Amino acid sequence: MSLSIRNQIPGTVTSVSSGEAMATVKARLAGGQEVTAAVTVDAVKDLGLVEGTAVRAMVKSTDVSLATGPVAGLSIRNQIPGTVTDIASGAAMATVKVSVEGGELTAAITRDAVAELGLAAGSSVVALIKSTELSLATV
Repeated sequence: MSLSIRNQIPGTVTSVSSGEAMATVKARLAGGQEVTAAVTVDAVKDLGLVEGTAVRAMVKSTDVSLATGPVAGLSIRNQIPGTVTDIASGAAMATVKVSVEGGELTAAITRDAVAELGLAAGSSVVALIKSTELSLATV
């Protein structure tokens, strides 16, 4: 199956905590970062997600926010450090490619945000991804 989601980083499930309808699944990415995905209990069962399951962590570029450093006091569980490798700006929006340990992420943010954050190739950033926006696929 081909997907339009370009942000796909391999990892391994490290834990599953199930509730009545939803579960949190923690995975260690190829670069060693730990991420959390909030998925339905049905998805956990359908995908057979248990500790040790190989997965791909996937997120749309429009669901990736960028900060110039780690952010405290925030409910966003996934904060992945990286370095900007490329910026393509249009009239209103920009795509920012970020090299992270184990892969690459692309963030679609406003051109104004790029300017206000002072982003350029080589800038250190932290990719912020809500656990509800992180999808998992088995490999």
